[in-house]
Amino acid sequence: MVNSISYKEDSVRILVIEDERKLASAVKQGLEADGYSVELAHTGEEGFYLICKQTFDLAILDVMLPGRDGFEILGSLRQQGIRIPILLLTARDALEDRVLGLDTGADDYLVKPFAFPELLARIRALLRRGSTIETGSSSKVADLEIDLTHRHVSRDGQAIELTSKEYEILEYLFINKGRVVSREMLARDIWKDIARQTPLDNVIDVHVTHLRRKIDDGFSKKLLHTVRGLGFVLREEIA
Repeated sequence: MVNSISYKEDSVRILVIEDERKLASAVKQGLEADGYSVELAHTGEEGFYLICKQTFDLAILDVMLPGRDGFEILGSLRQQGIRIPILLLTARDALEDRVLGLDTGADDYLVKPFAFPELLARIRALLRRGSTIETGSSSKVADLEIDLTHRHVSRDGQAIELTSKEYEILEYLFINKGRVVSREMLARDIWKDIARQTPLDNVIDVHVTHLRRKIDDGFSKKLLHTVRGLGFVLREEIA
């Protein structure tokens, strides 16, 4: 069973699975004030049932739940092929807990206590990512075409051969096209490096350099730009 993602700014449905009723109510009120439609579940079983029976664009899932915890619920959802974006909330900031959440299938995590603007920002990022990937069709930036279903890339009709990592970087940049993507974001979301104990900046720069050569060399209009001190951006021209 696969839950599809249908992102529209005026009709986004979010399920909050949180047993702390005061926190759940506060999150619901805040999200509704920002224009989202929100439903609450106070146990993992209730949340699991709702996701399986209804369509949501995103779920916020607490790890510490009575009965089956968030990791178990997340694993069961992914095993059933339910791919909606899931943001884990956790009071446990240990590295192994965050790694376990991402390995189990979480799309992002947020440690309690958190600032509500950060929660909103993470929700927006996940919805942008989901809304781009859901179509399964080809998308373009200038004459660069990316087939998100078959992982095929071409520019001006010429096929471009990318390594798996180069494609993942390009897709991530495309999802965030027009916005600067930092090395920290790439390390976290592409390399799944949470601790950042061993900086990946040089590795990331090498991959981006190879990617830039493949998609920009030989073309007068450059699409992959470095923003000094900030990161990288995919766009038609520098503003």
